[in-house]
Parts: sequence; C-alpha cells; structure tokens
Amino acid sequence: MKKTFTYKLLRYGQVLLFVFLTLTISSCGKEILDFNNPDVDLFVKQLKSGKYVSQDSEGKDIYPQFTNDDIGDLLEYAEDLTVIPSFPLAPVSYSAGGKLRLGECILWLVETIRLGHNASMGCKMVHIDAENYEGIYFLSDEEVLDAAARYRRWWEGKKYPRTVWTIDPCYDEPLCGSNYMWW
Repeated sequence: MKKTFTYKLLRYGQVLLFVFLTLTISSCGKEILDFNNPDVDLFVKQLKSGKYVSQDSEGKDIYPQFTNDDIGDLLEYAEDLTVIPSFPLAPVSYSAGGKLRLGECILWLVETIRLGHNASMGCKMVHIDAENYEGIYFLSDEEVLDAAARYRRWWEGKKYPRTVWTIDPCYDEPLCGSNYMWW
C-alpha cells in the first residue's frame, strides 16, 4: 500500500511539473502592445529590441495613441541616446538618413501629443537655420540632451496653471529660445 501511495504521489508530481513547465514556456511569448491604451515601458522595450511592429496590415506607419497622461513617463526616456533600428514615423515622412536616437523620437511623441497632430515629418530635430531635412542640420547628442532638458522644464512648468500674471512667453513652447525646431 505504501509503495502504491508513493507511486501515485510521484506520478502526481510529474503531472504538476509538466503543467508548470508548459505554462512557463507558453507565457514567454511575444508581448503585444495595445495601441489604444499603450504601456510606455513596453513600447520603449520593443523599440530598443527592434521588435516593435511599426506598420499596420495596410503598410501604414503607426504609433501608440499616447495622451497627456503619458508625457511624464515618456520624458523618463528623453535622455536615452540609444540608437534604435526603427521608429514609426509620421505618414508623410521619408527616410532622411542619420541615426534614430530613442530620446529624440520620444520627444517627437511628446511634441505630437502637445500639438495634437504629427510634430513633423520625422523624429529628428534640426537647427532653426535648416534649409532642408538633411543630416547636416540634425542635432548632436549634446543638443538632443539640451532639448530633453527643455521639455522637462516645460512639463514641470505645466503643473502650475497659467494665470493672468504669467509673463513667460515660452510657457507652452518647449523649444522656445533654443536653436532647434521640428522640421
């Protein structure tokens, strides 16, 4: 009787182990980003790994529908200069060359949220004297970090309501006073 009980216990343990391993392996699948209610951390993780799917079934570039509520979380990645393999550019965008830096593309998303429409033709800022969207006008890493700091200050300032006594002409213009613009 004791031998039968031990055998059944061992068999039961094997079945449980099999079920546990099956669930563990199946849970390691692809994480899917919900475009209507996106998770900033998952979006960034997918961008960095090159696993972000930037086109819909019709071949149009898409990006998650982030809102004002996501700006603080997005700005956490604004200083990240990691070069990413791709980014969902605006529908009218074209490839202008140059490296895609995560932080600069995140700033593009923040600017797009701020404006309520696509910030520019692509996620690269240029100098204000740019004659076109060529690499010679793109910002350096240090300038992107400066732009990120400007967006952070703008976002911190947005926590305080604008009043009749607000004198700051740059209150709602993060790049005001800089040498940068979105093309």
